[in-house]
Amino acid sequence: MKPLVTAFVAGAVFGVGLVVSGMTLPTKVIGFLDVAGDWDPALAFVMVGAIAVHLATRPLVLRKERPVFADRFPGPFPATIDARLVGGAAVFGLGWGLAGFCPGPAIVSALVAGAPAAVFVAAMLVGMVGMQQLQGVSTPDPSPGAEGH
Repeated sequence: MKPLVTAFVAGAVFGVGLVVSGMTLPTKVIGFLDVAGDWDPALAFVMVGAIAVHLATRPLVLRKERPVFADRFPGPFPATIDARLVGGAAVFGLGWGLAGFCPGPAIVSALVAGAPAAVFVAAMLVGMVGMQQLQGVSTPDPSPGAEGH
């Protein structure tokens, strides 16, 4: 039960942070991505703040023998840059630039902003399930201690 409560609290804090920072506003996101036009640098400060928190807390977390709700920390992941990675990044970037949503903020926006974000999330889920079906990939086990988590 504690892992679920922790996940809920972390998700709620993340969601509130997305709303407060403006990451759930497509116009704000598109303004940030429009570097050749009327560029809005505000989200750069959000990203710098997130990176600073990560850099400050990661060494503290890694001093622990193991995570609180898992048997071990995830190991390093392969860093192979291939066509699949580049293609996925391109599709992600196109979707973000066209819609003004990326997955996390879209889910929060679907809960608080309504139809446009809900349509985006639905399309995103259809695409994710469709890719898994095409590749014959099963959904990973998200429970603590599961392989890769």
